[in-house]
Amino acid sequence: MVKKLFLLNFSQEKKEENPGSVEFQVFNFTNKIRRLTSHLELHRKDYLSQKGLRKILGKRQRLLSYLSKKNRIRYNKLINKLDIRESQIR
Repeated sequence: MVKKLFLLNFSQEKKEENPGSVEFQVFNFTNKIRRLTSHLELHRKDYLSQKGLRKILGKRQRLLSYLSKKNRIRYNKLINKLDIRESQIR
């Protein structure tokens, strides 16, 4: 349901659905991160989930750094839309 809303929002801007775009991938990683974070609040000793969370965080960070280098305007829009902090390390 959330993916459909996101696709509708971006498809209005770009007139097409592109699940391979950097914005869509970052959106998916952000949803996974939020889901895993809420899971880890209940299950503190789930170390496999912690490892998965760290992997997803790294992937999202690499995509965001790529986007910030290629197109700073799209990067800032995405950061504001997803309500995530801007990276301090570049």
